[in-house]
Amino acid sequence: MPPIQNIEEGPDTIRILITTDNHVGYNENDLIRGDDGWKTFQEITYLAKTKDVDMILQSGDLFHVNKPSKKSIYHVMRSLRLNCLGDRPCELELLSDPSNLLDGGFNTVNYEDPNINVSVPVFAISGNHDDATGEGLLLPLDLLSVSGFINYFGKIPDNEKITVMPILLQKGKSKLALYGMNNVKDERLHRNFRDGEVTFLRPNVQTDQWFNLLALHQNHYQHSATSFLPESYLPSFLNFVLWGHEHECIPNPVYNPDTGFDTLQPGSSIATALSEGETAEKHVFILSIKEKEYSLEPIKLQTVRPFVMKEVSLMREGFVPGPASKNDISKFLVSEVEKLIEEANQQYRDSNPELFEDLEDDIEPEYPLPLVRLRVEYSGDYEVENARRFSNRFVGKIANVNDVLHCYKKKGNKYNQVSLIVLNDKKLGIDERDLAASVISKANIKDFLKDFLEESNMSIIPEEGIIDMTKKCIDQDDKQLISDYIENSIESSIKLLSKVDLNFDDLEGDGDSRLAFKNVLNTFKREHDFKKLIDKESSKRLMSYKSKRSDGLMEIDNEESGDTQIGNKTQTKARSSTRSTASKRKAAPKSSMAVDDRDDDSDQDAYQEVDSQVEVNEIDSEQDEEYEVPKKKQSTRKPTTKGTSRNLTSKTANGRNSKKTTESTSKRNVKKPQGSIIDDIMKLGRIDEVRPIS
Repeated sequence: MPPIQNIEEGPDTIRILITTDNHVGYNENDLIRGDDGWKTFQEITYLAKTKDVDMILQSGDLFHVNKPSKKSIYHVMRSLRLNCLGDRPCELELLSDPSNLLDGGFNTVNYEDPNINVSVPVFAISGNHDDATGEGLLLPLDLLSVSGFINYFGKIPDNEKITVMPILLQKGKSKLALYGMNNVKDERLHRNFRDGEVTFLRPNVQTDQWFNLLALHQNHYQHSATSFLPESYLPSFLNFVLWGHEHECIPNPVYNPDTGFDTLQPGSSIATALSEGETAEKHVFILSIKEKEYSLEPIKLQTVRPFVMKEVSLMREGFVPGPASKNDISKFLVSEVEKLIEEANQQYRDSNPELFEDLEDDIEPEYPLPLVRLRVEYSGDYEVENARRFSNRFVGKIANVNDVLHCYKKKGNKYNQVSLIVLNDKKLGIDERDLAASVISKANIKDFLKDFLEESNMSIIPEEGIIDMTKKCIDQDDKQLISDYIENSIESSIKLLSKVDLNFDDLEGDGDSRLAFKNVLNTFKREHDFKKLIDKESSKRLMSYKSKRSDGLMEIDNEESGDTQIGNKTQTKARSSTRSTASKRKAAPKSSMAVDDRDDDSDQDAYQEVDSQVEVNEIDSEQDEEYEVPKKKQSTRKPTTKGTSRNLTSKTANGRNSKKTTESTSKRNVKKPQGSIIDDIMKLGRIDEVRPIS
């Protein structure tokens, strides 16, 4: 369905500002380009505020890495607070149940939260750069969502069977079914669609009156046989597809006659690679929806740094091969870069004419330092000046000083037959390996890793996992990903081996091999059992200490306030000098009852929390010991005021009663139990059964 020319604002028009791939935090340590990402994102949110849109739809990669810096998070939250919070009412009505789509324990969209004033709600999915990692599989978007700044949707908890549910919104007569899909590995998603493991749910009321919009973040073009998502795999009931991940901005929607929907590729808002696809002008879009029709308005971003690129061939330029033409080549390349700088400045003048209208003739206009890339094809015997030394000429004139020049040689058909393994052949001399390296001008890191891992014959760590983590490490600029993956793989293998119950006599091999494997397996089991026992005992001691400490603090509060809690009623003690000692003693059991109730609940809740998070090893109940909170030694000095002492009985988590004596506030002091975890295990008599590996 092609867009119409223009849809006017009105009570039945849903206005959506569309953006994707903002990559806030990209190259943020660069003195020149470090702030480009958040400045452009601030412009985008400001446009949403001034254009009076109903919502912002972000289609992935808001952050450049999945562990953004405090600086990046600060500027994103600041921009959202300045431009998306306010007392302007949001006219979108939520019709679906948000508990199935939005996580975080709030079960509502942020603009319906009575504690937050949201004027422009943001709906966002995650991309491949800001995906979930670490304990709890949290994303940067989870932090923004739980803070109330955005609505994070499109989660895919099960990669094997994917169910996509819509958020149903309405404004006047217009109904919007908003679908979202977080980034999934392209090969896996391709297989899921091919095997019919992806289900899209549709509203069962007034089905034909909904405008169906899908936001996703996948490869749009075919990079290999399965590393992309064909448009033909998507359901035909969709009206509009917002395609994130591809950085080239295509400012007009493309109609697919086979599926019947339109696809928009907004592109990134910042250039993260000096490639041809990034040279297109950067835009955001305002999508206006009225019932089943829509219009699209592109808005050019003003804060984007100009980027120009050119490719030259020394052979086509007529240079003579050999060292004699090296100086002439350098002069030619310098002149080409100077032309590109002037071209970039002219682009900036044309894009921002209002900045140059009122300038006087004697005032030199200021331009942002542009991004310039000159690709030089020097196939043959040409000698080219060192790229880093060449770039130093343009310090203060361009933003990418270190990589303005990119020299390469064309790869002919005869070079394809050269194996990458030749580079690692130790039998070859230095000159021969240099020759092989010159033949292979561009090595595919994936093929190189695959060949290397196949020769390594690894049996524990999956080869495909190493390749995927290497790609993620490069994409997300996170050096810790590979080491974390290896550690997790080894730990998972140890857990699996510790549960294996084998008859070693049935194994193939000689006696020494079976004995060695048996010793290794027993070592893994001892280490695993020891770790589980340590985790259980440390958790029990910590929970017991916290529970008993909270009991002591509650008793202190009751004495100091003079209040006694009984059930849901509160009785206040009369502070009278004529009150007898007997009446004080009489009030003590009531306070004891209140503390007992709180002890039972707090201990039970605490242990339920531990059991749900920690994998523990079963220990006989006869060997369990209860931790007694050490009592403070009685002072030999007589206190100035006599305190009231009471005997309280509380029930511990394992059901046994322990007697605690609470002193007055001047004598009470709860200390953390002394001794190490190893000492506690030795008391249980289990230290001989689980020994750590030396």
